[in-house]
Amino acid sequence: MTTPDAQRPRAGSDILRTALRRNIGAMAWGTVLMGLYQAGETAFPIALGLIVEHTLRDRGLGALGASVAALAVIITTVSLSWRFGMRILQKANTTEAHRWRVRVAGCGLQPVAREVDLKSGEVLTLATEDADQTADIIEVVPLLISSLVAVLIAAVALGVADLRLGLLVIVGTVAILSVLSVMSKRIGSSTREQQARVARAGAKVADLITGLRPLHGFGGNHAAFRSYREVSTEAKRQSVTVARVSGVYAGTALALNAVLAAAVTLTAGWLAFRGRITIGELVMAVGLAQFVMEPLKLFSEMPKYVMMARASAERMALVLAAPPVTAPGTGRPEPGGELEVDCVRHGALRKVRFRVRAGEFVAVAAYQPRAAADLAAVLALNVPPDAYEGAVRVGGRDLADLAVEEVREHLLVNPYDGEIFAGTLRSNIDPSGTSLTVGEAVEASMLTDVVALHRDGLDHAVRDRGADLSGGQRQRLSLARALAADTDVLVLRDPTTAVDAVTEQLIARGVAKLRRDRTTLVITSSPALLDAADRVLVLDDGVITAEDTHRNLLATDEAYCLAVTR
Repeated sequence: MTTPDAQRPRAGSDILRTALRRNIGAMAWGTVLMGLYQAGETAFPIALGLIVEHTLRDRGLGALGASVAALAVIITTVSLSWRFGMRILQKANTTEAHRWRVRVAGCGLQPVAREVDLKSGEVLTLATEDADQTADIIEVVPLLISSLVAVLIAAVALGVADLRLGLLVIVGTVAILSVLSVMSKRIGSSTREQQARVARAGAKVADLITGLRPLHGFGGNHAAFRSYREVSTEAKRQSVTVARVSGVYAGTALALNAVLAAAVTLTAGWLAFRGRITIGELVMAVGLAQFVMEPLKLFSEMPKYVMMARASAERMALVLAAPPVTAPGTGRPEPGGELEVDCVRHGALRKVRFRVRAGEFVAVAAYQPRAAADLAAVLALNVPPDAYEGAVRVGGRDLADLAVEEVREHLLVNPYDGEIFAGTLRSNIDPSGTSLTVGEAVEASMLTDVVALHRDGLDHAVRDRGADLSGGQRQRLSLARALAADTDVLVLRDPTTAVDAVTEQLIARGVAKLRRDRTTLVITSSPALLDAADRVLVLDDGVITAEDTHRNLLATDEAYCLAVTR
């Protein structure tokens, strides 16, 4: 039985071989049809030369009709073979690119950390541009073979007329490809560097947009903009370098092809003048000299696309070939929805221990924001279980022993800055379209005013990142999504920091009501949510220092009173 590790591509060459192997059928048909297209294109000037030759000998209508019919067959063959050949190849190309996009995105979404120096914005570039460029190899190979077919047919046809013409095409083609193969290596190395720099710039601007509000808050926006400008300038310079190298490559290819076409034409003219070839053969030679520029141009461009595909495949291999820092388990939690944190030490956490019984609503008042972030990261599996001391148990089973999919099915950790996607309010609340509690989630999160504000209600369009929503509306939409998931265990981190006190009070009541008899942990400093909880755990200096109801803590703990009252 093949293990997942054995199926994981180790290098860009493995990715390219995989793409070629599983599309061999489509590529075979595409090669046949594109070869037929190129053969038909090549046959056109050959047929023209034969027509001229026979017309000079036989001026009858029969010969003319046969010539016109032959040209019609060639034109029909060319048109249909191109249409169906490219349709097959482009379908295979698009399908293969989709496969790699899904696979790269799946690796990027893995909750366990990976030993890859790539940011989320770079993974996005890998899953889009690099996946597309890698899949281009499926079109490149058939086009390369078909172009070679066209050049060989032209060389043979010219060789039949005169051996020197055929040898000229073959020698010229080899010389052109030798020059361009050297140049294509420069394109490959420059493209790899350019793709890396553009991806870095994309990741930087994504981080900048996400953190723009806090950057403005402490005046760090100018420094962040300068940092992005430097990265963007480097990416621009490298893009200009790639464009310059590609331009030189394209210009050299065109010039060399033109020189070869001119050499064939002049040689054919000289041979006709000396009486070595007939007028019909001269017409054929001139026609083939003009035609052969197109397959030669295509043929000479293929090394460039091969190098670009290889560069993209090598970048995808950075993600696909990297083993996870820790291997997730295969078990599933026991039913009941209990959550236990047992002596966890990580970052600002120092042997944190508490237990949330099934169906209980517990709040954690973290005095230090870093400790709150570290606790949420551990529960969300953003930190691998073997990267911290202690254990986290869901349904009585350690997270390290559970499959990631099973953990996600039973435990949902909703961050305070949850992403909003382009779509509708409904698709953001219930992405899978299977939730039975969308209405209740909307009411509990106090998103009702946003729904009522628009004529389309839940079907109101939302722009990417919620650009047309306020901060409070985005936060409530994210909360509604978490509540609509209706998981056994729900962890919320600061779900009401962007709403007013009255709305916060209503949300606290709504969440407590909707999550009754469901295990809920809220990491917050909101008095309303703390008051709605069955118990409050005080997290101070990395440990749980107190445990009681919100009102009892207010009455007995001065530090707690100062920390949570507004």
